[in-house]
Amino acid sequence: MSPVNVKEGDGPVILGLPHAGTFVPPEVAQALNERGRALADTDWHVDQLYDGLLPGATYVRANFHRYVIDANRDPAGVSLYPGQNTTTLVPLTDFDGEPIWNQPPSTQDIAAQQAAFHSAYHAALAEQIARVKARHGVAILFDCHSIRSRIPFLFDGVLPDLNIGTNGGLTCAALVQDAVWQACEGSEFSAVLNGRFKGGWTTRHYGQPEAHVHAIQLELAQSTYLTAEEPPWSYDSDKALKLRGLLRDILISLADLAPSLNTNPKGTS
Repeated sequence: MSPVNVKEGDGPVILGLPHAGTFVPPEVAQALNERGRALADTDWHVDQLYDGLLPGATYVRANFHRYVIDANRDPAGVSLYPGQNTTTLVPLTDFDGEPIWNQPPSTQDIAAQQAAFHSAYHAALAEQIARVKARHGVAILFDCHSIRSRIPFLFDGVLPDLNIGTNGGLTCAALVQDAVWQACEGSEFSAVLNGRFKGGWTTRHYGQPEAHVHAIQLELAQSTYLTAEEPPWSYDSDKALKLRGLLRDILISLADLAPSLNTNPKGTS
C-alpha cells in the first residue's frame, strides 16, 4: 500500500488528512498489544466527512496509522504542548495514557518508520503546496482532524465541537482565521479558537503567511458525526449532514479569499 494518497485539484485549498489512515505494517502490528491493535485514536471517517465538499480542492491523505508514526508531530520529537499530556512521534500510549505496545519501537524502528511514512507524507504535502502556490500565488492548507470529546488524560471536561488552531494567529492571515472562526461561532455547534488544540506540527510548519502559505487546523469532536465515540466507530449520516454543510461553507469561503491573500499575505483590511 502506498503511504499517501493524493488527489490533485485546480483550486487554492489543500485538505491535509494525517490521521485518517488505518494501515499498520505486519511487523508493527505484532509489536502492538491488544489495546494498540484496536487503533482507537484514529480520526475515524474524517476523509468521508470532507469528501466532495469543495470542487477543485486537493486532498493529501496519510494511509498509515498514527501508531506507526504520527504525521502531525515534529520529526525531531519536540513536544507541541510542553508541560501537557500529549502523544509523541511514535506514541507509547494511547490518548487515555495506557500503554499500546508489547515491544516498544527501538530508535532504529522509529527512524525506519519516519523514512518510510512520515517523510513520504510530508514530501507529498510539500509538493502539493508548491504546485498550488505556483498556480494561484497562494496556498491554503486546511488540516482536518477529529478526536473523542471526552479524554481526561488530555483535557478536562467536554471538548467543544469545533476546535480551530492557528498557533495564536501565526500560521495564517487574519482573514483566514476570521472566516473560519465567524462561520463556526455563528453555527449551531460549540466552538473555540486556539484552545486546547492550537494546531499541530503540520499547521505550524507550513503556515507562513508572509510566503503566501496559510495553514489552519480544525479538530472536530467525534460526537458531531459518529453514532457513538466507541467501537465500531460508526459514521452517522444524519449528524454528518449538518456538519458537512458548515464545512462546505467554510471551505468555499477560504477558496473565495485566495485572490485577496495573493496580493495581501497578512490578510488585513
